[in-house]
Amino acid sequence: MIYEARDVSYRYAEALALDAVSFVIERNQRVAILGANGSGKSTLLRLLDGLYFPESGAIHFDGRQLTEEALNENGFAEHFRKTVAFVFQNPDVQLFNPTVYDEIAFGPLQLGRNGIDALVAGMLDRFQIAHLKDRAPHRLSGGEKKRVALASTLVLDPEVLILDEPTAALDPESQSAMIEFLLDCRGKKTVITATHNLDIVEEIADYCLVLRAGRLVAQGPPEELLQNEKLLRETHLLRSHRHRHGEVVHSHPHVHQRHTHGGPSAQAE
Repeated sequence: MIYEARDVSYRYAEALALDAVSFVIERNQRVAILGANGSGKSTLLRLLDGLYFPESGAIHFDGRQLTEEALNENGFAEHFRKTVAFVFQNPDVQLFNPTVYDEIAFGPLQLGRNGIDALVAGMLDRFQIAHLKDRAPHRLSGGEKKRVALASTLVLDPEVLILDEPTAALDPESQSAMIEFLLDCRGKKTVITATHNLDIVEEIADYCLVLRAGRLVAQGPPEELLQNEKLLRETHLLRSHRHRHGEVVHSHPHVHQRHTHGGPSAQAE
């Protein structure tokens, strides 16, 4: 396993954000953290990235407890920061360099890597943003910013990638590119994604954790959890589908339909 959380609680001044949460994340597993706004998803991601620390309970990374003291030790801190990367929901939080090229080159330069030009060129090509390399990040569209933020993170080839609402506010093309990337991570990286977009969960995750008001209320494979209408309703993840017949508008819950991939042979299984 790569992460283990034991009875983790975290409180802001005004409210309890996480309440005795326990789970395990295996190495190279893709995990989706599901929950409505305010359920504790973003707080949990920050704890996993060592930006926050539990008020009670413990989080272990690769067998070592994540604490402020541990992350002040040069050896462990360097290992953790090279291994784990966080892409924020709002890319403006992490983009600060004058050009896209500088943004992607920043991490490798800080670590004294060689072949910076080749590393940056590879990321520019991978995320189809070579035409933006001399542009200022703050002048880009939301989708372009997200691609730059991802490129600047992945240029260091982290083993663990933490993503907060990665498809939020993206246009359809950028959303498809993000999903394709997450599909490609299967079996290669540990990917932890917070989202309330149920339509993409089966594509981006092998396992799910479901939060409600800071508590872990369910966990398991997405194909099981997404068919649990009672769970989705109780966690405010079930959206209504509305349609009009003449002057009458009907509303009914939309339960996710399982997708099959791979053509007729896959559908026949």
